[in-house]
Amino acid sequence: MKTIRNSLCVLLAIGASALGLVAQPAPKILVVDMATLYDGHYKTQEQTAKLQADEQKAQQDLEKLNAEGNTLVEQYQDLVEQAKNPALSDDAKNKVGEDAQRKLEEIQGKQNEVQNFRTNIQRSLQTRIQTFRSLMLEEIGKIAADVAKEKGATLLIDKSGPSLIGISNFLYVDPAYDITPEVAAVVNRDRPAGMPAAAAPAPAASAETSGSGATAPSVSFPGAAK
Repeated sequence: MKTIRNSLCVLLAIGASALGLVAQPAPKILVVDMATLYDGHYKTQEQTAKLQADEQKAQQDLEKLNAEGNTLVEQYQDLVEQAKNPALSDDAKNKVGEDAQRKLEEIQGKQNEVQNFRTNIQRSLQTRIQTFRSLMLEEIGKIAADVAKEKGATLLIDKSGPSLIGISNFLYVDPAYDITPEVAAVVNRDRPAGMPAAAAPAPAASAETSGSGATAPSVSFPGAAK
């Protein structure tokens, strides 16, 4: 009798578990394009404009340093030519040679200054881009999750990232399951009046690489002939 009761308990437990599984609602999966949301966010546009303005200012500063370096090169070359003058005494030639050596050291110092300036600017821009991107994607992700929950989703998937072989992870998504436009409306509801909407991103754009709009300024400072 005890064995029968135990068996009945086991059967009842299995039955209850099965009923629980049957009672669970079917999963509702929605998708969102985080890259499109990031690129289209008005804050991304504002940050991009700031970065580009700072890049332009850095380029102007770099051009000033290059001009200073070019002046030093010209002065060095003039000293080199003076040292070739046969009319100069040995003492005068030695003096010109010492001046040329000091000028060469100034040139090398200016070259280092230019390179350090460029490196620091590049590091600063990249840090600002990465920090901003991280904060924005976190903010957008929370809003997207809230919209998905309101629509009764059990799973929200980002469709913007490529697969390991470089193609989209989603070959087809029914637009009815894509909530990107709805999330975009929420994240841009505070867009300043008169601010134009962002242009559509390139097909290959992703949240990892898009939206920076800034690069490190180039260096054109020539070296001195030795």
